[in-house]
Amino acid sequence: VSGLHVHVGMPDADTCHRVLETVLPWLPLVLALSANSPYFEGHDTGMRSIRTEVLGFLPRHGAPPATRSYGEWEAFVERMVATGLAQTPTSFWWDIRPHPQFGTLEIRTPDQPTSAASTATFVRLVHALCDWALDAPARPFDPSERGIYEQNRWAASRFGPHGKLIHPDRAEAVEVRDLVDELPFASDGVDASTCEGDRQLEVGAREGLRAVCADLVERTKVQA
Repeated sequence: VSGLHVHVGMPDADTCHRVLETVLPWLPLVLALSANSPYFEGHDTGMRSIRTEVLGFLPRHGAPPATRSYGEWEAFVERMVATGLAQTPTSFWWDIRPHPQFGTLEIRTPDQPTSAASTATFVRLVHALCDWALDAPARPFDPSERGIYEQNRWAASRFGPHGKLIHPDRAEAVEVRDLVDELPFASDGVDASTCEGDRQLEVGAREGLRAVCADLVERTKVQA
């Protein structure tokens, strides 16, 4: 269930919370573009990111609870730790979380890309999203948006870049490629027409699972 975890430094706790709430609605788009786990135990699951669904077997997954402030988030975490059900603030496997020890916002949504170059592309995308959010106005507090997030998260894991997501700011389902075009910052290197999960499925259909594994191994060696 290991994915790509990106840490972005934050100036203070309140800013960290505001950026978290601002970028959260856009994270299913990042998942859709990075989807890279269609197989599980040798079987085509019908999902572009089965990793996302397997995470559902863990407690405290998906989106963090809706809170109005960092203080509310901290109180929730401290309450869970006090019960003994969680050991530390890092015992919460949410798609995005503050990391008090490092002073960062940790984005854990993407599947792990295969090559170093592809990994760098998604790291840049996540950093650009957070850089934009630092100057963006705070989103109104609306706990119902967590339901929209869960729908989009599932659609991203099921269809990758070939599905539709509910727009973060409109009551409209839009194609992933169109949502990429609406990103309020440059998304250089991002291919909205496909994902690495597509390649795995294509190789698997043509040559079998051993060829999928061999292709993955070869692509991990690519540095640029």
